Amino acid sequence: MESIVMIKGKVDYQITLDPGVWIFDDRKVDLTTFFVQEQEIKDELEEYTKSVSKHWEREIREGAIYPPTLKSEKKYEKQKVLNGTFGIPFKPFLENAGVQAGASSVQFITNNGPISVPIEEAFDIILGFSIKGKPLKEDGPIHIYFGDGSNASEPIKHVKEIIVI
Repeated sequence: MESIVMIKGKVDYQITLDPGVWIFDDRKVDLTTFFVQEQEIKDELEEYTKSVSKHWEREIREGAIYPPTLKSEKKYEKQKVLNGTFGIPFKPFLENAGVQAGASSVQFITNNGPISVPIEEAFDIILGFSIKGKPLKEDGPIHIYFGDGSNASEPIKHVKEIIVI
């Protein structure tokens, strides 16, 4: 089975998606909680500022020594990655591909035929790439989840190619 997916069609740049590396991406979302919690629009600058502030506060409070909790925090994060069910927003990939002005829909080519989604809805899609810490080898390499969670229990599977029409 092919483990990469191409974005083609009415785009300025054809992009190759490799779900195997997304586990290291900070944009990944936990699919077990993503559709049940209220979504908030993330401001990247604000998130970065909060992250740096938190780190700065910790250094001021605890000094430059490494506290014993740091090891257990890293271990917990590693466990979460090894056992988690994750997805990643599709929007940044569409933006990087440069969707052309005349594009009206995105077609997901699967083993069962093409599935079309209006371009506006495609920007809200989440690409699932991991279930319980394992890559989607049997029915992957990616699963398609609509942004509203309407297909959270039955995502689009066996996606081989993505074509912007």
